[in-house]
Amino acid sequence: MPVVGTMLRRVAGQMVQSLVCACGTAALPGRFPGSSPWQIPAHANFHSASFSEADRPRVLITGGLGQLGVGLANFLRKRFGKDSVILSDIRKPSDHVFHSGPFIYSDILDYKHLRETVVNHRITWLVHYSALLSAVGEANVSLARAVNITGLHNILDVATEHNLRLFVPSTIGAFGPTSPRNPTPDLCTQRPRTIYGVSKVHAELMGEYYHYRYGLDFRCLRYPGIISADSQPGGGTTDYAVQIFHDAVKNGKFECNLKPSTRLPMMYIDDCLRATLEVMEAAAESLSMRTYNVNAMSFSPDELAQEVLKHIPEFQITYNVDSVRQAIADSWPMNFDDSNARKDWGWKHDFDLPELVTTMLNFHGSDSRVARAN
Repeated sequence: MPVVGTMLRRVAGQMVQSLVCACGTAALPGRFPGSSPWQIPAHANFHSASFSEADRPRVLITGGLGQLGVGLANFLRKRFGKDSVILSDIRKPSDHVFHSGPFIYSDILDYKHLRETVVNHRITWLVHYSALLSAVGEANVSLARAVNITGLHNILDVATEHNLRLFVPSTIGAFGPTSPRNPTPDLCTQRPRTIYGVSKVHAELMGEYYHYRYGLDFRCLRYPGIISADSQPGGGTTDYAVQIFHDAVKNGKFECNLKPSTRLPMMYIDDCLRATLEVMEAAAESLSMRTYNVNAMSFSPDELAQEVLKHIPEFQITYNVDSVRQAIADSWPMNFDDSNARKDWGWKHDFDLPELVTTMLNFHGSDSRVARAN
């Protein structure tokens, strides 16, 4: 009986789609079982109000307990107020995160609950950080497909229905071995070979389609590897550039799973968070595209280790190459061309490699380690 009900709902949605399209009216896509199957005219008057530039946005961040979510929530709360930014995840937050501002449970695969959250909290901006990263995704493709693709579809439909400004991050992983690598422009061949990369290309194209088809205010940045001091690595190929600081300060040595010469684009988290806010606040007419590269620096494990040695002379690095991660890294850009972001909305990074290493080691207390060693 549930199968029959599902079929009837799908047929009903198809019938309405045919009727709406026959009348020449753009419609939002129908929903899967468990939500409304009816097509929604693009000009329908929803209860949620349209975003106004004069109003303070109300922001929902999905996947908020990952590497970037907590940092972005703190950053936006300083700008818009503590109660204007809601962090969400399916995991239990730490006491510090829970008490630092609004936090709710939210599963992006539960469309009905996601819709209720947007309505009940009067959300106007949605930042979609829920995703399984590259190495983790390869270990569990079916889960990555569900979270990164099915979850995205729910986000797109809710954002379109309620006239939200939507940010979905993309990645250096959206490119593949046939893409130009040094530098990689905004528009070029994209044939990634990981489920993470494939899902991000899918997100870029679906977001742009929803923008041109339904008027969704979709904005996307292709992040390089993001390095942050106060979060643990999350299963990505560029995570060595975070782990190296933890191990350098704690043990004075680090085992790297990439080759010494593997060059990848990177960015310190403060630049990443600022870029995200700047593209969200940019005037729509200034955006010549909906997906931009952003970059700050590009380095290899050997170059990073040499910079660490300037602060911790006894530091040692060894290499035990992970063939899966190395193959992923070898298919990714060595350097990003982000000239369009700099031209269109004034992007400019603050942190280069020396500033990055100094900041990371100061955070982890390298001075105390050097003092102990002496």
